[in-house]
Amino acid sequence: MASIIHSCKTSAETLEWAKAIAQFLRAYQCLLNAHVVNFFRDKLWETLDQQWLDCLRDEPVRNLLSIPSGTVQDNWPCSLKEFINTARSLSFPKEGESLEMIFPGVRVEPVSNVLAQGMNLKKKHEVEILAATVGRVASSVGAHTIIDVGAGQGYLAQVLSFQYQLSVYALDASAHHASVTSERAERIKKYYTTKSRKTIAGNEHFMIPKTITCNIPSSGALTALSDMSLLKNSIKESQESSKLLGALSIEDLESKEEKVSRPLSFDGKSVKSSLVLAGLHACGDLSANMLRTFVESDDMKALISIGCCYNLLSEDCSESVASQYGCPMSNGVKSVGLKLGRNARDLACQSAERWRSLRDDAALQNFDLHAFRAAFQMIVHDYYPELVDMNPSIGRQGKALRRRQLRKALHSELIAKDNSAFPSPSFNKISESFESSKAFVAGEVRTSELPNLSEMEERISKSGERKERTLSYRSFEKSALFEEFSRSGLDRLGIGPKDDIDFLCVWEKAVPYAELIGPYWSLRALMGPLVETFLLLDRLLFLQEQGRSSIQAIMLPLFDPVLSPRNTAIIAWKVAQ
Repeated sequence: MASIIHSCKTSAETLEWAKAIAQFLRAYQCLLNAHVVNFFRDKLWETLDQQWLDCLRDEPVRNLLSIPSGTVQDNWPCSLKEFINTARSLSFPKEGESLEMIFPGVRVEPVSNVLAQGMNLKKKHEVEILAATVGRVASSVGAHTIIDVGAGQGYLAQVLSFQYQLSVYALDASAHHASVTSERAERIKKYYTTKSRKTIAGNEHFMIPKTITCNIPSSGALTALSDMSLLKNSIKESQESSKLLGALSIEDLESKEEKVSRPLSFDGKSVKSSLVLAGLHACGDLSANMLRTFVESDDMKALISIGCCYNLLSEDCSESVASQYGCPMSNGVKSVGLKLGRNARDLACQSAERWRSLRDDAALQNFDLHAFRAAFQMIVHDYYPELVDMNPSIGRQGKALRRRQLRKALHSELIAKDNSAFPSPSFNKISESFESSKAFVAGEVRTSELPNLSEMEERISKSGERKERTLSYRSFEKSALFEEFSRSGLDRLGIGPKDDIDFLCVWEKAVPYAELIGPYWSLRALMGPLVETFLLLDRLLFLQEQGRSSIQAIMLPLFDPVLSPRNTAIIAWKVAQ
């Protein structure tokens, strides 16, 4: 079946695309709304086409890792290939036109070593590209002031200030982040000031970001805050405005929303200025509030928003235009009536590109972790039923487990140096696996380092079922790791393991179906880009519904999707009337 190429240049095209995605997602609700932690308990493999499972259970792991990116194999069933190809055709591409083609003349300048201090490779990549984009957009709309929403530790704000010489307000809910931003900016300013004195000019002035600590519960609060910032920036003589901004709290914002939303004036003169809203991975509803603020405030001339944490979005399917939920935002998507739910929005945070780039052994270890978590859910269900409805979270136990296993392996390596009769695995190999795969080291630990392994062997030997329940060394190892995983999970929940919990028995029930976790997860992960596209189209359509005569908006992938999976920016600007 030929794939339809969708477009989102007009509101009609965007809505048509969103409807096509909604139709596809509805057909696979059982896959979309499932949670892998219930894989064994709810027998989720039974919800898939048996022909698909029979095909995929024996596929090389490399082929499974390619499914979320939309890659099929010639020998797969036609229905499976159609499912994957359709999902791929409905997803917004993570790579597209170059930034230079969209914004001619834009130059991505490398961040200096001074400004790059504290940034990892991912953050540096994002800040360099986004700063250039913000600078270019601000120039095109004649704006000199940027509101950096969800500024974190101020990396973007500082590059915009020191490198692009823009006035920046850095907004973040964390007082600690604001303190770090201010202290870091002062150090950078000191460095550049000292350097400037050695030049011919000698008196160059450097702007530093102004930090504001505040939660943004609504677009009205962000509009009020922006108006206060504008007032302080434009009327330096007004001490009252300085007090407003300096002593700002969330209660102030809520009480002053109506008061400051009017056009600002001083001595009878209206304050005129242009602001640009920018957000690098503004979390959850914060991105949605940015879009609403851009529409509502006359002073906001442009917007560059890159969202993240879709799982934290508030959601409502009401057709009320006045609702302030994070999704849906547009009237068009509201009319579609598709309720995603938390599990589906969790999927939107997946990265097909990172799955594809995983090493095979790292992928297998990740699948093992999913199996551990799903088997642990059976323990919760059978032994702690009162916790099931609470949806208990045990945190990132896989991360904690691999750290412990790495420490054990290192300990084994050190012992081996003093006792050559007990060889241990190469620590270099373990370290390499730990760093590159970011998965626990399951196959590199000695049996002496595994918990209760001899007790398990003895129990099986005494059970009279040795022939039927003979486990390989590898199975013993996984059983031990599963018990350690489970004990740690119970500890995270603040409860101790009951004496009658048979960890080995629980794991053995899961083992026959554990090999299906990989195929199931890969097929479900394929729907992640679809859900993200649906959410992004909703935001784009919200802007397009304001009318092309007043607002123009585009979606543009800015970053390398392997380095930064949430790489799609919504860029909008107001058309001069």
